[in-house]
Amino acid sequence: MERMLNPVHLVLGEDEFLAERATNAIIDRANPAAELTKLRAGDVTEGELAQATSPSLFAEDRIVVVEHAEQAGKEPTELLLQAALDPAPGLTLIIGHTGGGRQKAMVPKFSKIAEVHQVDPLRENERHTWVMNEFRRHGVRPTPDVVAALLESVGSDLRELASAVDQLVADTEGELTVAGVRAYYSGVAEVSGFDIAEQAVTGRVDKALASTRRALQLGMSPVAIAAALAVKVGDIARLYNTRGNPNQLARTLGMHPFAAKKAMQIAHNWSGQAVSEAVIIIADLDAEVKGQGGDEEFALEDAVRRIAELAR
Repeated sequence: MERMLNPVHLVLGEDEFLAERATNAIIDRANPAAELTKLRAGDVTEGELAQATSPSLFAEDRIVVVEHAEQAGKEPTELLLQAALDPAPGLTLIIGHTGGGRQKAMVPKFSKIAEVHQVDPLRENERHTWVMNEFRRHGVRPTPDVVAALLESVGSDLRELASAVDQLVADTEGELTVAGVRAYYSGVAEVSGFDIAEQAVTGRVDKALASTRRALQLGMSPVAIAAALAVKVGDIARLYNTRGNPNQLARTLGMHPFAAKKAMQIAHNWSGQAVSEAVIIIADLDAEVKGQGGDEEFALEDAVRRIAELAR
């Protein structure tokens, strides 16, 4: 098999799913049949690392993955740097590093040597494009409202979103509609934190409360639901008194145009007084679900109810 131009790779960033995907892609590009060794930098000894990266007798293709290099000790880090500077014949070296930790200072050195693969966590406004690209990997080009429906139904976890895209494309043969997505995930949508939040900020009191209780019964963290509620209320606070072109506002606010347009439509039904009260409710809720109050589930339901009533 033809060897890659660079045998050394740095998978740099904190998103575990994206890091795992990037690592697997490198392995596939190198030689998936090669001998694979995975080492955790915080646990590996100098001897183990030296043995894994030293030249083999017959220069067979080997792949060594060193995970969480930011946790490595001083001596293993120096050995890893030397292995990267002069990789053994047949060796593909993949270094995983969050970009922080006690070995943060080594990132520039590794970056100069290696092919860098950025795996930073996605910002909220990047998830829509990411999901769109996931569909395109399957040769499917969904409309923005389909992508938005999937995000609302499944949530923000990239691993779950990638799995959802795979399942939808396989089961619908690429014929995607908003109604189809909601029907497919009818059991998930009712316990999605972002769906609960949207029900609340659009004034659907009974539905929001029922969904909240169902989510809590199924084990969803009150912190996660509170976070989704905070995002929705934050969008309304930014947009309730705003007029203009959604596309231009989306660029200014760092949102996807479809999401900005939808948020504006909801926000314009809110008054300044209601927004102020909702922001206070969210601040109090954040403290309560993080252990500074009493019954966090009661606090969450109460906050959902009060925000939904403010939206009516």
